[in-house]
Amino acid sequence: QVQLVESGGGLVQPGGSLRLSCAASGSIFSRNVMGWYRQAPGKQRELVATISTRGSTNYADSVKGRFTISRDNAKNTVYLQMNSLIFEDTAVYYCNTVFAGAPIGPWGQGTQVTVSS
Repeated sequence: QVQLVESGGGLVQPGGSLRLSCAASGSIFSRNVMGWYRQAPGKQRELVATISTRGSTNYADSVKGRFTISRDNAKNTVYLQMNSLIFEDTAVYYCNTVFAGAPIGPWGQGTQVTVSS
């Protein structure tokens, strides 16, 4: 079973950037689609971006053009580069393995991203 540890969150001003990392344990990382999710206070968790095993990516409309997902299979790590951050990006960010559009692994602790002036 894959275990996931997210890091890289923090407090940033609007327009700033952050790079999130998700380290995965388990030998199946390289065979799974990976995704970044986020959950803002009082809202449901939403899918932000996915990346296939071959590097094909998809993004939610709200982050398209600002966020970039990438992966390093040799390091069992998936990244989320977030640029031009806005207040609405404030949330706890999680990664997970994705199958048929749904998260299938156990959730990690997430990493808090706060966009504030």
